[in-house]
Amino acid sequence: MYELFFENLAKHIKLENSEMLLIQQKLKSKKLKKNESLLNTGEVCKHIYFVNKGSLRMFHHTEDGAEHNILFCPEDWWCADLSSFASGQKSFYAIAALEEGTEVVFLTHEALENLYITVPKLERFFRILYQNGFSSYQRRITKILSKPAHERYRIFKKQYPGLEQRIAQKQIASYLGITPVFLSMIRREKK
Repeated sequence: MYELFFENLAKHIKLENSEMLLIQQKLKSKKLKKNESLLNTGEVCKHIYFVNKGSLRMFHHTEDGAEHNILFCPEDWWCADLSSFASGQKSFYAIAALEEGTEVVFLTHEALENLYITVPKLERFFRILYQNGFSSYQRRITKILSKPAHERYRIFKKQYPGLEQRIAQKQIASYLGITPVFLSMIRREKK
């Protein structure tokens, strides 16, 4: 159940068996139905999630009811409203499952803070994770502001290989900042 999780950690830190056991004791898991929420806007994000199977989306609701996808998290990705998770303030984003049977492994904020003390290597791992995430976020904003829609679609396909066949076109269009109709036109042009 935790193989992919520990493989992910191993990308940046080397853990001893005793450290893995300490972490495993704090881990929780959950299986989700399609569209099931892990976090709603306005709640405090109390967990950081690792996607073991399936995929999640992080999104924001506007006052007119529109949803804007900010991030897709397929297998081997992490997901949380980091600002809310770190500060304990209300979340700006929501998180929900994109696929039936999505499985997540997660840590509470309290458990993670305790693990930073008992397994100090985890602080290094999450520092690297946050740095990479922040860098990715900055690049995404720049691409949205500077790239035409067909180029954003090409980048999406490269960043999320295979995800396009697993999730609804309206989710992809929302992420790209275009309408589903316009996305259909781009796809037809590519064929």
